[in-house]
Formats: sequence, structure tokens, C-alpha cells
Amino acid sequence: MKKIWLIALALVLSCCRSSTDVLRPEKVFEDAKGSNEKIKSGAIGSYESIKNSLNFLASDALKGRKTGSPEIEEAANFIEGIFKEYNLKPYFESYKDTLSNLKIPAYNVVGYLEGNDSDLKKEFIIIGAHYDHIGFAEKINNDTIANGANDNASGTSAVLELAKYFGQNKKTKRSLLFVLFAAEEMGLLGSKHLAKKLKERELDLYAMVNFEMIGVPLKGKDYLAYVTGYEKSNMAAKFNEYTDKNTIGFLPSAKENLLFQRSDNYPFYKEFKVPSQTICTFDFTNFDYYHHVDDEIGEMDLSHMVYVINEIIPAFEKMANAPTKEIKLD
Repeated sequence: MKKIWLIALALVLSCCRSSTDVLRPEKVFEDAKGSNEKIKSGAIGSYESIKNSLNFLASDALKGRKTGSPEIEEAANFIEGIFKEYNLKPYFESYKDTLSNLKIPAYNVVGYLEGNDSDLKKEFIIIGAHYDHIGFAEKINNDTIANGANDNASGTSAVLELAKYFGQNKKTKRSLLFVLFAAEEMGLLGSKHLAKKLKERELDLYAMVNFEMIGVPLKGKDYLAYVTGYEKSNMAAKFNEYTDKNTIGFLPSAKENLLFQRSDNYPFYKEFKVPSQTICTFDFTNFDYYHHVDDEIGEMDLSHMVYVINEIIPAFEKMANAPTKEIKLD
């Protein structure tokens, strides 16, 4: 079965549903004959909410979100608008943090939720993804726009759903930074800039969790997603404990292809020496359009994305509220 079909339980999804609702994992189950219409609500973490972000970020109008372009500025404004709407504050003077290691104008977008515990709020968890892409690629069928739906509008959309959820609920003891990175495609420049800047400010970083290419499901695996650098910490084991499922697994080809070093988690690992890993569902066999003009929203499995995001939410809640730092380097 190519798609994971999901339906919501217990509550009727209607147009009057509160914006604070979220499709929680305990309300979601697999149904091979289910209908996507059942999860097209306005809830945080729903098909509709995720699709709205993907539709904007991967649209032809944004011309592939190349760092330094007017179009990626539009994407940054979109992200900033969501942060404002869902009660996130700027961590710096504004949400847009200008990159210091790039001559052209470029910005990370950083939203901040202060923890509610007087001591634990001094510890930070970064939840991130890169929102840039390459702009244009080889022409195919008169199309030259590399929309970057999977790479990485999918990861950006996941971060935005988590920001919406925690922004509405405000129930974490630790502080959270939600970061969308520019210039990943130029050599991780956005994450390198921020990691260095936060290290200089002596931020107490507990962990960094990055999202990359979660738009299509893994095939033939007994887990939902994998983390890069699986063996470097107990993050996968703790996430599986927190979700009470085999949610995160080990992908040998991720290690073989050095994915741990190739995404925005890596600069934080280098600077802080704390668990810093990427959650991904791209395994080199399930998606043919890397840096390709056909990396479009039509290729995304939105039901799968709903499932991933809703499975992950309780793991982040428990991580952010644990009395001690339970996720540690091995």
C-alpha cells in the first residue's frame, strides 16, 4: 500500500473547530480504506494546515526559494507571520536574524517560546529546518523552477506545525527556539551562523532536532522515520520511549552517505557537543526528484506527513518537560 490513510477519532472535524485543536497521535490510526477528507480540518497538525504551508512554500510564485532572492524574502515573511499569530516572540531584535557569513542579504527566521519553569527555562531545545532551496534546475517539459516541496518545504511545514502547537499551548518547562534556516543549500551557512552566535552568547543548549525531507514515507521499514547520527546519542531510543512506538529507526544508508554532517543539525553538534540530529524519511529509494523541477507538492504524501508530525508531538512535549536532560550523547 503506497499511502498511509488516516482518520481522526472521537471528535467530529467541522469548520467550527477551535484553532487550538490538534490531531493528537492517540486520535489517529491507520485505515486502508479511510478518506483524506476526514482529516481535512483546520486543526494544528492536520492535512489542511500542512497543505496550506506546502502550497505557499513550494508554489511557482516563490521560484524555488533561492537564498538572496526576493522570493525567499516572501517565504521569510510567511514564517514570521505564523510565529506572530501563534504567540512566538523574536529571540533577537526581530524574527529575521541576518547571516554574518554571506555577502548577499539572507535571514534565518527565529521564534522563541520561554519555558514556564524558573530553572529549566534556562535550557533550550532548538527545533529547525531549512526553508531555502536552489531556485532553478535543468529544464524539463518547459519547467525550470525547482520548487523544493520535499527539500525542504516539508521539513519547514513540520517546524511550523510544532510552533503552532506549542505556541497555542505554552506548556513546556524548557525554552524552545523554532528556527528556519537560510543558505543550507550554500553549505549550511544559516545554521553555522546561528550555532556560532548562540555559542558566543553561552546558550545552554539541551538538544537540536532538525527536520529534512519528510514528504514521502519510507518503504519496507518497521519504523516511521530515522535520525541521522543514530549512534551518536540515545535520541532515537528516547523518542521511541516517549511515543511508546518504534517511531525512529536506524537507516544504514544515512550513515554510509554521511547525512549527519550534511544537514543543519551538524553545526550545533560541532559547536555545543550536545545531541543534534535530523529526522528524515528520505532513504535514496523512495523519492526521485532531489534538486529536480518535479519536486512539487503533488509528489508529497500529506497523510504520511500528518502521521509523522502527530507522532512526534508527544516526544517533544516529554523532552521539554523532563526533570533532567534525558537525551544524551553516547
